[in-house]
Amino acid sequence: MTMTMPEHATGEVQPLTTGREAMSAMGQSSPAADARRAAFNRDAILSASPARLLTMLYDRLLLDLGRAEIAQDVEDWQSASKHLLHAQDIVAELTSSLKIDDWDGAHDLLGIYTFVNRALIYSNTRRDVDSTRVCISLLEPLRQTWHAAAEMVPVTAPITHLGGTLGVA
Repeated sequence: MTMTMPEHATGEVQPLTTGREAMSAMGQSSPAADARRAAFNRDAILSASPARLLTMLYDRLLLDLGRAEIAQDVEDWQSASKHLLHAQDIVAELTSSLKIDDWDGAHDLLGIYTFVNRALIYSNTRRDVDSTRVCISLLEPLRQTWHAAAEMVPVTAPITHLGGTLGVA
């Protein structure tokens, strides 16, 4: 999709590319760059503490919901569905990892996750951006709270193996 900028003094109309086209033109979306990004993300996940994993899930969940909201606003239903389905996957992971018996608020959090999952299904099947916005308004304060809680957890030292931190002598 190419948009045009207003005419300049010369009377010429200058093409303006979208962000995706500009990234592709700069080589940011090449298979090699995608592979490097995937490897970086994999390593970040594998080395993250449980608290950091939780905040990463919430960050991605809200990113997906924000992208779905934008896609719904412009009636890009395919993109909206992709992001809503990924958000559902994250909510399912949060639900399955919730330890109900470990703390008093777990049942309430499970209720929120159940509601959000149903709202995401409704948002996707009915193309209802308001349901997406409700999910964002419920989950953003939780995201901020989990980030604050994660900052209170002491950072542990890296695991060392024989031969040093990297496992080499």
